[in-house]
Amino acid sequence: MAVPLPPRPSSTDGFYAINNQFLLSGPKGFNEFETLEKNLDLFVRMDFPGVPEEGMSVTLHESKKAVVIRAYAPKVHEHDSSHRSYITMTGLVCKCCEITSFTTHVSDGVLRLMLSKTGIDPHRPSCIAFLRPEPPVGGYSKGPIKFPHGTDPQDPKLTGPELKPHPNVLEGSNLAYESKQLGDGKLYVRVDMPGVPKENFIVSVKKGIVNKGIVNVTAVAPGVSHDTSGRFYSGDVAKLSSPVDIPTRRIKTMAKNGVIRLLIPPV
Repeated sequence: MAVPLPPRPSSTDGFYAINNQFLLSGPKGFNEFETLEKNLDLFVRMDFPGVPEEGMSVTLHESKKAVVIRAYAPKVHEHDSSHRSYITMTGLVCKCCEITSFTTHVSDGVLRLMLSKTGIDPHRPSCIAFLRPEPPVGGYSKGPIKFPHGTDPQDPKLTGPELKPHPNVLEGSNLAYESKQLGDGKLYVRVDMPGVPKENFIVSVKKGIVNKGIVNVTAVAPGVSHDTSGRFYSGDVAKLSSPVDIPTRRIKTMAKNGVIRLLIPPV
């Protein structure tokens, strides 16, 4: 039979990215922010693994200082523990501007937002302001909106020994890995690799003497829009409990919306 594998740090420093144990290169963190020099529009990338385009909702807050983001990832496999829902807010930190319009692009479990802003006072120029995320702790009050400080996608603080759960998950699993041992000896595994198109996942079974029988998933997420770069994922997700070889073709896979699911048969 196959057994799940615990997350393993990629180096002595810990996990390359504490938001996802499978991420080995590229921008880290659940969010990425950039103020564009040309027109001062604000770009933000947010990971919502499992969420299809129709499951994303972005609305302008009544303050015109922020947008509210709600996302729904349906339960697409019978062995998923549940659906997942997300909620967060992001917006301006300045007092001199307001959001005038925004565009969204959703693909492979990633939301990319472009927000335009203008000065509230027409006699004053628009300032340079970054976006900040707000986790849904305690819900949203009607009082003043406060946004905690964001992080650079290469901030060394995003590398470390402990994994961080997705801060915007309201319901369902907030970790990038889920496994379930089935009664018939099969192992079900869900792996989040947001930004990866379904054709960019590669599943293999290692055949070396040391790692024989290890099931590995490797994937490439291309850079899109104003992402600082693409992302590369790779990790061991299961191990066959006996040394007998298993053909990769016998592992059933389903890749969709930045998530790959594996059904690994018993040996």
